[in-house]
Amino acid sequence: MCGIVGAVSHHNIVPILVQGLARLEYRGYDSCGVAVYAKGLTRARSTARVSELMEQINTTGLQGTTGIAHTRWATHGAPAVHNAHPHFSHGPGLDAASRPGRIALVHNGIIENHDELRAALQAKGYVFLSQTDTEVIAHLVDSLYDGDLFEAVKASLASLQGAYAIAVFCKDEPHRLIGARAGSPLILGVGTDAHYLASDAMALAGVTDQIVYLEEGDVADIQLGKYWLVDKAFKPLSPAQRPVKTVHAHSGAAELGPYRHYMQKEIFEQPRAIADTLEGVDGIVPELFDGASASAARVFKDIDAVLILACGTSYYSGCTAKYWLESIAKIPTQVEVASEYRYRDSVPNPRTLIVTITQSGETADTLAALRHAQSLGMTHTLTICNVATSAMVRECELAYITRAGVEIGVASTKAFTAQLAGLFLLTLALAQSRGLLSDAEEARHIKAMRHLPAALQSVLALEPQVIAWAQDFAAKENALFLGRGLHYPIALEGALKLKEISYIHAEAYPAGELKHGPLALVTSAMPVVTVAPNDALLEKLKSNMHEVRARGGVLYVLADADSHIASGEGLHVIRMPEHYGELSPLLHVVPLQLLAYHTACARGTDVDKPRNLAKSVTVE
Repeated sequence: MCGIVGAVSHHNIVPILVQGLARLEYRGYDSCGVAVYAKGLTRARSTARVSELMEQINTTGLQGTTGIAHTRWATHGAPAVHNAHPHFSHGPGLDAASRPGRIALVHNGIIENHDELRAALQAKGYVFLSQTDTEVIAHLVDSLYDGDLFEAVKASLASLQGAYAIAVFCKDEPHRLIGARAGSPLILGVGTDAHYLASDAMALAGVTDQIVYLEEGDVADIQLGKYWLVDKAFKPLSPAQRPVKTVHAHSGAAELGPYRHYMQKEIFEQPRAIADTLEGVDGIVPELFDGASASAARVFKDIDAVLILACGTSYYSGCTAKYWLESIAKIPTQVEVASEYRYRDSVPNPRTLIVTITQSGETADTLAALRHAQSLGMTHTLTICNVATSAMVRECELAYITRAGVEIGVASTKAFTAQLAGLFLLTLALAQSRGLLSDAEEARHIKAMRHLPAALQSVLALEPQVIAWAQDFAAKENALFLGRGLHYPIALEGALKLKEISYIHAEAYPAGELKHGPLALVTSAMPVVTVAPNDALLEKLKSNMHEVRARGGVLYVLADADSHIASGEGLHVIRMPEHYGELSPLLHVVPLQLLAYHTACARGTDVDKPRNLAKSVTVE
């Protein structure tokens, strides 16, 4: 979602700030801005792309050695320039319209008590020029400022309820930058002639690879050539407590190459992403999931159930894993939407393995659900995550790090299939620990996983046939997706992809549920996508397809080569190269990704940055 970049330097840091914003565009945003100290507070803001902001800066000649920058995904207040960050304070007696105050601030997260704070600050004479919760923090810091910015921020934090990562500077201390985090990620970048703050190491790619990850409640005080860190109790932190880590956030991963969009690039990167994720897996051993201080072998022996917590696409990967875990590992498994789980009464079982799934490792709802589960006494935790340095990895006992690489497109593709690969490995590891995986079965599964990259490459070769389907879908406004068993979550994921980027209303159902309501929607104007692998449920699925055809519905079927489903009037079939057994979901999802992508292209939408959505959802 929102992105932060800040710096204190001896040199003009505006180009670095804007470059950082460009590298954070993948997170999703609807406005952006930069503020610097230049004999006072000066800023440029835009509701267009970062490139337009750069044009503004070039025109005005904006320069400064201390500054902050931000990409905003709107929560409080519409996407408009007056709501864009950075925000300035406007204290009592100032002409707010023409004369900024002394505090400049950017913020990720949501301040839940902003209305109460706004009323108190207005009573003191502070003028609000936006509808954001963020402007409240700027005024609050200003109201408590007495010559020491760190002390003003420290005092302000005590009044804030909610989640935040902030970067703030003051015109009265022009070479000082304060950062703080609670519930939203923030890192410190250590450079040779500058120090930085950012919400993501990608923002600093090519600038510095020396990163300090701030923990929950940390506050950073950055000055020329030096920095200090304190914890949530404001106790000084030593370098050993918050070590500098070398992080290679390759900016080259953000280059499009020959592809039209990042989403297309990432779809075609899936064979490599799966190969990298499975690299070094020569056998199934619990150690694949060991954490920094916990043994997976010990944890696996101490559990008798699994609870998966995730959101969005990651939730659907968890739904798929439920079938594997209960069928292969014979372990009872629940899958919960993370944003719902912590707000309902549940029955905790201390012998449950909590499995979180998140691409970024910073998803606010999933982190909150993890902490809720831990508070209920469920301390055995494992994450499937794509970012080894994320909060989720640090907070879980065990981890499996997928190696999908940076995913720029908002609609997740390669991260999803990499999650499935990690979850299948977890299934096998749990089956083995329970004495349910023979040597022959292990060898069979390892062989199948090694063949996945080649199998995915064969599926990608179906793209021309999918493009033909997309031409039909581009003129539609509604679609149904059907699947059964292991492939029902894949139908859900296919529907999500189509609605995310083409804005076509799409819903998915277990095919057996058609007659229980959704069949009323079926007409010739409602395309029905069916995931039809040659498994034990195929004949049942064929009956469901006949129900659609009898009502004049038009079917688009992804069928295995030996499923004996032939194309005909109102029945379009794409044949998958091979049947892939338990791993079939990883293959069947790829044509659905391509269908969403090419339909969106045909409709002319912004594929990589769909309206109203963000890549990394770091607010509740």
